[in-house]
Amino acid sequence: MSANDEVFQILRDAKVLAKRYYLLTGKPLGVTGEVAEFEAARILDLELALARQAGYDATETREGLTLKIQIKGRYFPNAKLRGGRLGSIDLKQPFDTVLLVLLNGEYNAFQIYEASRYAVEMLLTKPGSKARNERGSVGISQFKAISSLRWERKDK
Repeated sequence: MSANDEVFQILRDAKVLAKRYYLLTGKPLGVTGEVAEFEAARILDLELALARQAGYDATETREGLTLKIQIKGRYFPNAKLRGGRLGSIDLKQPFDTVLLVLLNGEYNAFQIYEASRYAVEMLLTKPGSKARNERGSVGISQFKAISSLRWERKDK
């Protein structure tokens, strides 16, 4: 078993533990970001970056270009509740696109949205919200409006 395979197995186990933890406490365990990165890499065949890589979490080669991808995740234990905000996006850091990985109650991805850096910059620098302008935080519906659906689970 390669180191990558072992990491993926650990994250599969973490998904099971995170679900149990949520059912017992009503609170997420705090592994959503790592699980979102794992799901995006597995589904879209991305190359995960080293830990603590400033600005991006993975890379992907498209048409001969290597793109730096920032990955954000959001866990939805209840399929009817789909609101909330993404974590901060720092425009000072290097990235080409942002992926939003939406996770269901089993911590499995059900949709992945992608927005270009340009679209993210336009949204974050638009006058108005302090949370958006100063902290780089946007609502999920705002992100969806500037992005495209890159992948969707067929067996919802």
